[in-house]
Amino acid sequence: MSEMNRKVPRRIGQTVLNSLKGGVVPRIGLPYITVGRKSEIEALLHDVDIIQEGGASFRFIVGRYGSGKSFLLQTIRNYVMDRGFIVADADLSPERRLQGTRGQGLATYRELIRNLSTKTRPEGGALTLVLDRWISTVQNEALQESGLAPGDPALTALVDRKIYAVTSSVSELVHGFEFAGLLSAYYHAYVNGEDEVRARVVRWFRGEYALKSEAKEALGINIIITDDDWYDYLKLFAVFFRLAGYAGMMIMIDELVNIYKIPNSITRQYNYEKILTMYNDTLQGKAKYLGILMGATPQALEDRRRGIYSYEALRSRLAEGRFSKPGARDLLAPVIRLEPLSAEEMLILCEKLAQMHADLYGYTKALTTEDLAVFIRIEYERIGADLNITPREVIRDFIELLDLLYQNPQMSVGELLESDAFTYAESGAVSGSTEEEYAEFRI
Repeated sequence: MSEMNRKVPRRIGQTVLNSLKGGVVPRIGLPYITVGRKSEIEALLHDVDIIQEGGASFRFIVGRYGSGKSFLLQTIRNYVMDRGFIVADADLSPERRLQGTRGQGLATYRELIRNLSTKTRPEGGALTLVLDRWISTVQNEALQESGLAPGDPALTALVDRKIYAVTSSVSELVHGFEFAGLLSAYYHAYVNGEDEVRARVVRWFRGEYALKSEAKEALGINIIITDDDWYDYLKLFAVFFRLAGYAGMMIMIDELVNIYKIPNSITRQYNYEKILTMYNDTLQGKAKYLGILMGATPQALEDRRRGIYSYEALRSRLAEGRFSKPGARDLLAPVIRLEPLSAEEMLILCEKLAQMHADLYGYTKALTTEDLAVFIRIEYERIGADLNITPREVIRDFIELLDLLYQNPQMSVGELLESDAFTYAESGAVSGSTEEEYAEFRI
């Protein structure tokens, strides 16, 4: 029986409903509620195949607040982890950018490494696990190949050669020599039980040394990860992860709107220049086993004054051609624009949520398909809904409706659906607003 046809476990159902009601995307349970986005998902999964074969990809996922960007990113995140990828994700903020003068770029790198996730460690913090697994795997392979007994000096020499083969491959890349030296230092500390040295190496990989002198004193290496070169180390990690037995690395960076909001134009341009570097690397074959997904609003992309399109080198690469239009987008292009979910797709999603809610709280689902259709109609007939309504808003309202019906069994579905709260809620609150003003309203 497929996951979609099984009853949702209570723990997962609780997490999914609580997350959606709070306006955030759950980390677990997405297959139970995935609706639509079939073409977008297929396009991104094609990229995954290319990455796994040694290529690289870069895509922008563009959609309004609450349109499903984060949901799509999370869906791909879960899928690629099942395929043996390592995933690193981060949301940009005023403190986290791609480039900065006060460590904002390095802060993004640290967040990515902090959120490093694998199938067995999906919640993040997987760096040490990955390093230890790599060493353990190499030791087991050497043991099986040689037939030697543990502790035999010949076995140790064989493991050393295998470790050296990996570090040599990495050392050929930019900053690879120092990176390889630290991998070797971690391996020897692992073998010798030197936990303090291992901790220092991990601290370096996490970008936590602020001064070269600190790194020199701790590890004998006169280099640290900085605002300017942190992306080079992600490329190194991608190659290393592949050599360590993983399929590749996927980096997901959301909320590019925080670059759009930077008041200083020169600072914005430096950040867009970093995006261009990453974009060119993936297309020109300078990165391997690496996928990059970035989430942005249409305004953060298209605004010629402050958005990504204000940087001509990016605009010329990313702008749509003459033939793309709503309903017929080129999903092989660098930018994937999320079309709104249809009313029919929202109806299917509400049916799934209604059943999940009933299973969680142990009652028989009372809402009929006709009730759901009335709810969807009311939501989509609000004043300004054609411009402003998003899946996030509809889902939040629907879960609230389910909670009220559960807590007030004496109330009928019709009473709640036809009440002013649902018929007129927020009917004119954002009508006529610009997307930027609407975003601020929602925040």
